[in-house]
Amino acid sequence: MSLEKYSKEELKEMSMIEIAYALLSEKTDRQAISFQEIIDEIVKATEMSDTELKSRIAQFYTDINIDGRFLTVGENYWGLRGWYPFDQAEEDIVPAAKPKKKKAKKAVVDELDDFDDLEEEDLDFDDLDELAEEEEEDFDDLEEDVIEEEEEDFDDLDEDLDEEEADEEAEEDLEYEDEK
Repeated sequence: MSLEKYSKEELKEMSMIEIAYALLSEKTDRQAISFQEIIDEIVKATEMSDTELKSRIAQFYTDINIDGRFLTVGENYWGLRGWYPFDQAEEDIVPAAKPKKKKAKKAVVDELDDFDDLEEEDLDFDDLDELAEEEEEDFDDLEEDVIEEEEEDFDDLDEDLDEEEADEEAEEDLEYEDEK
């Protein structure tokens, strides 16, 4: 499938993922190309504006990741899954990541030494006690507010029930008088 088969209007109506598939399908050397090269070829073929590209590029990247016809071969290079043997493991295609260096343990030991230097006199427990008291007061105030709101809601509900009962009794009285 070649992009030359399509007119400019047909290319503009095609999805970016279909254009990318056609673009990679026509490659005879079966070499993966970078995502940026794919984007550049699509823009050139469709004469897409920069604003349109910016609005569609995120969806295209999602589509190429999800579409099973495409395969990333590392460092944002893409090829067609059909180019690679089925039994070839993905680990063979994607280069192994470089192992990260471990942090030196000395930095951790130095931090612990700082705590050993502190003396009990340096620690101000009074501030902690004041903070705990403030939090307890805030909690008590909050608890009182919640209880008051619940009581108000209950009173409103109770008033509504009293009104309903009065209405029902009035209806019963009317029905009783009508029966006489």
